[in-house]
Amino acid sequence: MKNDFIISINGLSTGRSRFEWRADGEFFGRFEESEILDADLDVTVSVEKSGRYIGVDCEIDGTVTVACDRCLEDLVMPVHTTSLMSVKFGDAGQQSEASEGEREIIMLPEDDTDLDLSQIVYDYTALSLPMQRIHPEGECNPDAIRHLCLEEPDESEKPEAGNNPFAGLKSILENKR
Repeated sequence: MKNDFIISINGLSTGRSRFEWRADGEFFGRFEESEILDADLDVTVSVEKSGRYIGVDCEIDGTVTVACDRCLEDLVMPVHTTSLMSVKFGDAGQQSEASEGEREIIMLPEDDTDLDLSQIVYDYTALSLPMQRIHPEGECNPDAIRHLCLEEPDESEKPEAGNNPFAGLKSILENKR
């Protein structure tokens, strides 16, 4: 696994630092059960260090490819999301509040020297996607839509009575009426 998305906390100088990475399909493939099939994302992180305060501002911008909920074909969706975080050191159980103003709190053990943002980039990207992911009207695969709508097939596409394994079941149901 690459060391992308890792910021060395001990190596940060006081002031602002900027990091830039690309997240692609390989990155999202590292996460089990990921619905994101491919991606072309720019991840820009600005870190401000002042004494023990560490502020992390993350911006994710680009596109991801997911399966359309209606036709299951690839669907390219735009992504633009930001996250504002504050890094605090100590036991995760010490902090009772999950946020500090507009900022989310990330708790790191005192001896941690690296901040891995991979999970955060994945989570914020996935959360930025709408619940229903479908092509605009008329852009879904017409074959899939025809099957979903249960349209009657053309006469040329109808199976012959002898080849239809359900023809016998249909006659049983009709006889019981």
